[in-house]
Amino acid sequence: MIITVAVSLLMTACAPAEPPAPTDPTATEPSGETTPGPEPGDDGKVLKIAIVTTSGVDDGSFGQDCYNGILAFLDQNPGSSVTPVKEPDNAKVMDAVADIIADYDVLVLPGFQFAPIGALVEDDPDISVILVDSPPTNADGDEVELSNVYGMTFAEQESGFFAGIAAALETKTGKVGSVHGMAFPPVVNYQFGFESGVNYANKHLGTAVEVVMLPSYAGTDVTGADVGSNYVGDFADEATGKIIGNALYEAGCDILFVAAGASGNGVFTAAKELDGVFCIGCDVDQYDDGNRGDGTNIILTSVVKVMHTNVDKQLQLILDGKFEGKNELLTVQTDSTGYISADGRHQMAPETLEKLAEIYELVKDGTIVPAANFNGYTPGDFPGL
Repeated sequence: MIITVAVSLLMTACAPAEPPAPTDPTATEPSGETTPGPEPGDDGKVLKIAIVTTSGVDDGSFGQDCYNGILAFLDQNPGSSVTPVKEPDNAKVMDAVADIIADYDVLVLPGFQFAPIGALVEDDPDISVILVDSPPTNADGDEVELSNVYGMTFAEQESGFFAGIAAALETKTGKVGSVHGMAFPPVVNYQFGFESGVNYANKHLGTAVEVVMLPSYAGTDVTGADVGSNYVGDFADEATGKIIGNALYEAGCDILFVAAGASGNGVFTAAKELDGVFCIGCDVDQYDDGNRGDGTNIILTSVVKVMHTNVDKQLQLILDGKFEGKNELLTVQTDSTGYISADGRHQMAPETLEKLAEIYELVKDGTIVPAANFNGYTPGDFPGL
């Protein structure tokens, strides 16, 4: 069941929360500075890499996971280097890329907003691009496959589905919600997957859970369609993230799925200031980010898509001269989507873990196909429901 709640909110100034500690000491380098690897090896091969993000490489989520893939590559490849570039204005990201493209061997671009890179590099064989969350598009906006661009996309709806199942089985209030950054296809995939998971639990697992949406924060996808849910409208607005989080908790939610980049840190802050509420992390294991500092934690679990491994792999292929540009969808079948179940990294009941393991196999064998932004299904009508 999906319900909407009208909420009158007083917009107050909120100081952004401190970013989570990077997982690698070199990740504290400010945007625009170069993180070098060790001295070059005997073969002299090196790569000069830039990563351009909207939320930074210390966002504790999407950007940081891609950056960690680069750091893993640097650990194994002496002399190569990375320069993080942050451009928080989505309208200016391609200008930021165009300004630096001639200075690097490889660009790592995490985000659907970087899809137009195809038009910039289709006639430039000297640059290699690792594009995360979208295939490249040409000047007409059409999807293309290029020999110098690896466009990795993920079936985020699968991970979102696991989040919906977990939330439905663990809620005590019977109300849950999700908070998102911008309604780009990968994010809407997470949203629709989450709603699909709650609907599945309600039909097959004996729950009666409501998904709460705030109409004033409904999302509009890239086609102009109203997709509902709760959207910040940005991936780096922690203050609004906190406002939405507080509103949803006040509406009765006790579990929120947070797929909002650095904006999600504001939701985490809201949860930390309350008792008896939780968040489900996204993209990476965010358990450490949920630590209240008093021995308690707000992260119920995290659902993931494995970006760092694929970034590292493609960089190595580029260095070795074996890189082949293509567009690839990564799914549960390639162990690229899933949820965190390791001891000490979640707070789910054993019964929830058991159900999730069963459902994981049903998603993997195609019995369940959760709804996504553009797969033709809806959260209320998808195979397996």
